[in-house]
Amino acid sequence: MQKTHFEIIGTCFFVMGLCSGAFCQQPQAPAEPPAQEQSVQKQADAQGAAVIGQIFNVPVPLGNYLFVKSTLMVFGNRWGAQPKETREWEDTIWEQLVLSFEAFRRNIQVSDQEIEEEIDRSLKGEKVSFDWRKDKEAFAKWVKEKTNEPVELFQGQIRHILQLQKLRDQVRDSINPSVPEKEAYQQFLNENNHLDLELVQFSDERQAQDFFRQAKRNKKFWEEQKAKNSKEFKHPGFVTLIFLADIWKIPQDALDRMLKLSAGTVYQPAPIYKGYAVFKVLGKRVAEESLFAKSRYGYHDKVALKKKYEGLNDWIRQLKQDANIKILKQGG
Repeated sequence: MQKTHFEIIGTCFFVMGLCSGAFCQQPQAPAEPPAQEQSVQKQADAQGAAVIGQIFNVPVPLGNYLFVKSTLMVFGNRWGAQPKETREWEDTIWEQLVLSFEAFRRNIQVSDQEIEEEIDRSLKGEKVSFDWRKDKEAFAKWVKEKTNEPVELFQGQIRHILQLQKLRDQVRDSINPSVPEKEAYQQFLNENNHLDLELVQFSDERQAQDFFRQAKRNKKFWEEQKAKNSKEFKHPGFVTLIFLADIWKIPQDALDRMLKLSAGTVYQPAPIYKGYAVFKVLGKRVAEESLFAKSRYGYHDKVALKKKYEGLNDWIRQLKQDANIKILKQGG
């Protein structure tokens, strides 16, 4: 891929290029930090460049921001939900800018072969009929129709995505968490204990408590209210505890207590992913605990992997904090 030349402006100014994701050149840290009284925008104005913010005391050009935004628009967010609201777009774009900068500080490289293999996977999923390596014209036409972009930008975006993935993999794999036996056992229980719940949602805890008290006093209250307002009642299905914990965000202690209740019992309010809920146990299936011994190492590995991803998320949060992100203009 042809590399585009970009000059590093000022003491430590990095610019997006097609050559390697968001940051084309490895920025060199200044010998001394810039004077506090000299604003980022003054640095940019002195060079005649459009700057929209700063990370790690380094000005961020508008081009970098727009490059990451276009990548998200074409490929989506590989590591989370696709942004919808303005604040979500800002958070996701600036996070990727910080990660891209860190990838270059670590000199994480993406080869042309890796880019080609990613293109192979993309085109295979699209079931194209041409050989993109031989028919460059057909490939350029396909990229234009799909993304309204030139091939060089499309490939640069793929390089950016792969570079961030390599960084995330590198950090995650460097984390070596300890896994006590009880945590592996709890993972086993969460995957093999099942609950069939019905729940009614509330935005306010006091409303949930009031509903619970009335349901406890009057056994017909639950069905009467369900008949009046069925939209507020949810039935996740006969599912594992880990599903209820991960998707519905029901606390572990609440799930453990509900597993001990008989069918038809109404359980007290507990927080869920949005607001609060009162629960009714419809059924349950308890794990056969003797099976844990046969697969304990597999559950150890699952807990370790979960902790690695939690550690990765903690590292990203700390990196963003250390970056001291300063935004001069929202939305580019």
